[in-house]
Amino acid sequence: MKNSIKVERAKMNMTQADLAEKVSVSRQTINSIEIGKFVPSTLLSLKIAAIFNSTVDSIFNLEDTDWEKKY
Repeated sequence: MKNSIKVERAKMNMTQADLAEKVSVSRQTINSIEIGKFVPSTLLSLKIAAIFNSTVDSIFNLEDTDWEKKY
């Protein structure tokens, strides 16, 4: 899943630590989401979108590979 969190943070001059504090997670969690190693919960996605006064689907984008079954 791709996301535009880093871009949105830059627009607001916000660090990963700033965003993490606002949504009550660690900076490492924000970093993991930004680099695609962690997919946030629906609640966390909604919180992040709200911080940026945006919608979840404008921040997070599914890739074709997200639909493939992995067994």
